[in-house]
Amino acid sequence: MGISMVFRKKILTTLATIFLASACGQNGDQGGGLTETANDLVLRRGNGAEPKTLDPQHASGTWESSIIGDLVVGLLTDDADGRPIPGAAETWEVSDDGLTWTFHLREHEWSDGTPVTAEDFVYAWRRILNPETAAAYASILYVFKNAEMINSGQMPPEALGAIAIDERTLELQLENPAPYLTELLTHFTSYPLPRQVVDVHGNAWTRPENHVGNGPYTLVDWVPNDHVTLAKNPLFYDAENVRIERVEFYPTTDSMAALSRFRAGELDTQDPLPMQQIEWLRANMAEAIHIEPYLGVSYMLVNHERAPFNDVRVREALNLAYDRETITERVIRLGAPPAYSVVPPGIANYPGGVELSFRDLSYPERIARAQELMREAGYGPNNRFATTLSTSATPDARLIAAAIQQMLREIFVDIEILQSEVQVNYLKLQQGDFDIGSAGWVADFNDARNFLFLLMTDNGGLNYGRYQSPEFDALIKQSDQTLDLTERGELLAQAERIALDDFAWIPTRFLVTTNMVQPYVKGWNTNISDVNRTRWLWLER
Repeated sequence: MGISMVFRKKILTTLATIFLASACGQNGDQGGGLTETANDLVLRRGNGAEPKTLDPQHASGTWESSIIGDLVVGLLTDDADGRPIPGAAETWEVSDDGLTWTFHLREHEWSDGTPVTAEDFVYAWRRILNPETAAAYASILYVFKNAEMINSGQMPPEALGAIAIDERTLELQLENPAPYLTELLTHFTSYPLPRQVVDVHGNAWTRPENHVGNGPYTLVDWVPNDHVTLAKNPLFYDAENVRIERVEFYPTTDSMAALSRFRAGELDTQDPLPMQQIEWLRANMAEAIHIEPYLGVSYMLVNHERAPFNDVRVREALNLAYDRETITERVIRLGAPPAYSVVPPGIANYPGGVELSFRDLSYPERIARAQELMREAGYGPNNRFATTLSTSATPDARLIAAAIQQMLREIFVDIEILQSEVQVNYLKLQQGDFDIGSAGWVADFNDARNFLFLLMTDNGGLNYGRYQSPEFDALIKQSDQTLDLTERGELLAQAERIALDDFAWIPTRFLVTTNMVQPYVKGWNTNISDVNRTRWLWLER
């Protein structure tokens, strides 16, 4: 009997026990704020994790983006299919060299009646890039002229290449041409801020009693760990076409409990769905589940600053031992493709085809090679390596972690699983407080750079594992200055090859959407960005 057959049998036996435990724990309900109402104009959204903030300059998760994107609109915004369309800007022009963009704002107001002006964007961008703001996501705007120098404290915020020509004309200068800029400008980091409110209330401007936005909804209520309530904004420039009067977002990390609520009609949409119930959902609620590919990757990372993860042999062994097919086909079972690269397939202007070198090896061959590498690094049956895996505290994450624990035992690695709430887990990763960590990344824009920049040395703290490669960094920066899209794609592919040969990450799977949507929710269009703004939805109960 081969190694893989014995090993996979062990994994499935372990998982069967955990599936049973999970199925018996469906009463772990969280959040008591569900609204009992027959109002057909109220949408109740299960939104995954609890937001840590509603300030677009301090947010970092898709669960925060879902709420903030209903409250504030950037220069561009998302259409019903998740594609960029005019938002606060009605029109724009681009210079021949691609370095200067001029935006013409539509005439519209903040929810307090104050006009939205070009200066509100300049003010916001200077604030997020000011190092005193300590915005974890500021590096995504480094394509703006002088942004990186400002964020590192080497230039004042006033040096930013953004100028308010007049109240409704905004000029943005770039460091290099960016074919993805229209998509980037739909991202919450590029949103404007209401100066008249932030100057008065500071970071407290996002409290319900202070909040002002220019989006289709206004903030009514936020009870932490219970719900966030938004109401239709009558001053929104397209308010006449917004059909949902109120939307309530609920933190639903426990996807099993959320399924119970969904079946009871207490939730109209839910993300994520519980993977341990996927077969039942396909058999009984096929119309409600929305599982399609989208631009995201799940990965494990190691702390390169801690031994022995600074040894490439150990990193390669961990990559070899992770059985991607077992996880995707036997544990998750959502149709998510196993990942052997950093960049997902289907990315725009990218040649692809770059994968981990062992892709064609059988799993028994991978385990044998991994054991050999671990022995070379000083480990073996009588000298096992004890470490930890930091992951989120969700039922699905627990299932995956248990399978990983079993896999790594085969290569003399014993892991202790450390679970914490989603936001806490990502904070640990950002602070470097982990050995092995579990994370995911959803594209901010459809471009390979948005994935590869996560491994750059100076990317504002998003390189959780502290990977360093001067050659990798140089190729990314060279691609930034390359106008030809084909040549640019080749340079990015060369950079990905370096990262994969260094085993910088353990890419695990490419993501799929995991939404449950009641049949009476209309206008929901599953898309590659997995964005469905409330303004485009309506209810037919």
